[in-house]
Amino acid sequence: MNEIFKSPKDSEVAITELMIPSYANFSGKVHGGVLLSLMDKVAYASAAKHSGKYCVTVAVEGVEFLNPVEVGELVTLKAMVNYVGNTTMLVGIRVETLKPETGIVKHTNSCYFTMAAKNANGELTSVPGLTLQSVQEIRRFCEGRLIKESSVVKRNLIKSDLNDVPVEEMILSCYEDKCQINL
Repeated sequence: MNEIFKSPKDSEVAITELMIPSYANFSGKVHGGVLLSLMDKVAYASAAKHSGKYCVTVAVEGVEFLNPVEVGELVTLKAMVNYVGNTTMLVGIRVETLKPETGIVKHTNSCYFTMAAKNANGELTSVPGLTLQSVQEIRRFCEGRLIKESSVVKRNLIKSDLNDVPVEEMILSCYEDKCQINL
């Protein structure tokens, strides 16, 4: 069977949306959840372009909001598949805003979505590999591998069984944290 490879550029997607008052929170800034929803859509579009399959979100990696988004700004989300596994793709997303009146562009965040491809029966299915054609694409692929590896470690830590840890040990581990234990 011949393995299929695609360029990261084949998965490039960009969407722009006007931020309207109904997207705002009580302080007049756009809700992070609105932005996350847009990121999920652009991640899906990029992963679907790369895989040619229906895709689902597996994980959201490293979303940090660097700058607030204001009502009236145009938000542009740019996405591309940076790394692929057997059935998953790591989609890199960059979010920027443009204030039309001033032309000022600000970077609000960059993040990664892990997307999985599914076949018609809803089972995981393999995705094409990536043909890397620039130093930047190689760097992004290697960063993607590190993100995937650290995400696996993080999930394993979270899943670790604390039922085997004595309660006294857990209590001692909490003393330097900002918590209060009243048993």
